[in-house]
Amino acid sequence: MTPPDTEDGRPLLLLDVDGPLNPYRAKPQRRPDGYLTHRVRPASWIARHPETPAARVKPLRLWLNPDHGPALLALPLQPVWCTTWMNEANEWVGPLIGLPPLPYIAWPQMHHGDPDGLHWKTRALVAWAAGRPFAWVDDEIEPQDTAWIAEHHPAPAMTLPVDHRHGLRDADFAALADWARTVAP
Repeated sequence: MTPPDTEDGRPLLLLDVDGPLNPYRAKPQRRPDGYLTHRVRPASWIARHPETPAARVKPLRLWLNPDHGPALLALPLQPVWCTTWMNEANEWVGPLIGLPPLPYIAWPQMHHGDPDGLHWKTRALVAWAAGRPFAWVDDEIEPQDTAWIAEHHPAPAMTLPVDHRHGLRDADFAALADWARTVAP
């Protein structure tokens, strides 16, 4: 995993895709207001269906809000993909919401159990942040993750759990902006 660009100086915004940007658990028959439907076939999605020829793999549905890209870029934070999509987020998600290519965390292992019951991302993202302040936006953050980060990360950190039925909302953007003001250099 490559550490973040320390020249930037802004706190990191560690951003998950499914849940915060793609409210995948919204009612299937009703796209959330402000979201557009996209059908995509990333290589990782095709690989999950090895028994099906690539051209016949049913596309993955994404609901993305085009207002989220500009809103994320307006925050005084350095956005980083913190998602299983890894670099595929730069190809399949970012362009659809107006984000430039972003750094991403290349997970050494995904979806593994943790001896302390932490989310599988928690230890790796703290190591990747390399002591920089960060806000982590994800739909699977639990209280034990927040507590572990507070004990093991030397810089300020914010965890922002987002409901995977609704995605990021105005209040979430306001909370991120408020937190960023408290840690800005």
